[in-house]
Amino acid sequence: MSVNLREKIGRGLTPQQFMDGMTKNKEKFMEYYERFSWSDENNRRFFQSLKSRGDLRCLIVAADWCGDVVRNVPVVFRVLEEAGMPVEVLIMEEHTDVIDRFLTLGGRSIPKVIFTDSAGNVLGDWGPRPERVQEAMVRFKEKYPDREHPDYQEQLKATYQEIQKRYGEGTAYHAEIEQELKRLLSSFVQ
Repeated sequence: MSVNLREKIGRGLTPQQFMDGMTKNKEKFMEYYERFSWSDENNRRFFQSLKSRGDLRCLIVAADWCGDVVRNVPVVFRVLEEAGMPVEVLIMEEHTDVIDRFLTLGGRSIPKVIFTDSAGNVLGDWGPRPERVQEAMVRFKEKYPDREHPDYQEQLKATYQEIQKRYGEGTAYHAEIEQELKRLLSSFVQ
C-alpha cells in the first residue's frame, strides 16, 4: 500500500518555528543541535549533493515532551540543513492520522521522519531511534507482547534504562543517525 501525505505538506512547522515554540526540553534540544558535527566528510558531501534536487520533502512527527525527539531531531535537522531539503514538523497530538499510519511495534513512537517526493508520495521513513538503540525495545516487545504480563512494567522500565545506556552520555550516536539517514535516502535517490 502506498501512502501519500500531500495534504500535510505546508501544514507543519519549520524547524525554527518548532525550536522557538518548545515549552519543554528546549535547552537540552538546543545543546544537541549545537553539538552536532559530521562524523564522516563523505556523508556530508552526500547530503550536500541533494541540494540540487527540488523533489524531496521531509515531514517529522514530533513533540517537545519526548526524550527521543530531544536527542534525535536536532541531528535530523542539521543533516537535512546540509541537504537544503524542505523540512516540516507535525506535532503528534495535532496529526495523529499521520503517526497512526507509521506505527512502530504497534505504537505511536516519535520522532518519525518521513521522506516524500514533491507530490507527497512517501519514499521512506526513519525513527524513532538509531537501530542499535531501538534494538533493545524490539527485544522487549518480542519477549513481552502482552501488556498484562506481571513483569511488563518492570521490564519496560529496565528496557528504557538500557536505551539510555545505548545512547550514552555524549553525542557519538549522532553518527549512527547520520549514516542511517544516508542509507535510507540512498535507497530512493539516484
